[in-house]
Amino acid sequence: MLTPEQFLHQWQGHRGLTRRVIEAFPDDKLFNYSIGGMRPFSTLAMEFLGMAVPTLHGVITGEWKSFATPEVNTKADILRLWDEATTQINAMWPTIPPGRFQEVDTAFGQWKMTIYALLLYVVDNEIHHRGQGYVYLRSLGIEPPPFYDRP
Repeated sequence: MLTPEQFLHQWQGHRGLTRRVIEAFPDDKLFNYSIGGMRPFSTLAMEFLGMAVPTLHGVITGEWKSFATPEVNTKADILRLWDEATTQINAMWPTIPPGRFQEVDTAFGQWKMTIYALLLYVVDNEIHHRGQGYVYLRSLGIEPPPFYDRP
């Protein structure tokens, strides 16, 4: 139903929205605010970063190397890493062989599924956890960006 280019556009739209959620957090709350034992949003953002480029590397090469996310302690650090990953994703995406999306692989030695399902998982995981960011922001009295605004 979607071309690879359309999928990338949708994914990057979600990533842009998540970036705006990161930006909306006060610096201190990004790293230490949580509700009900959920992880701080900085931890979630680093999880997204630890999945995106390493997943694409595996999709393209068949080598599933984990990506060690660096230690960060500022919003600026996260946003810089986010922007670097966005650039890498855009550069890597066109190198995915077209037939690869339908192939089954075992990502990171544990998730056996089609490549398109794996890529959907990466997007779904970000959307799911971004919802936590919305709850956090609202509980702090901050209006989050409109969820439907994904240019």
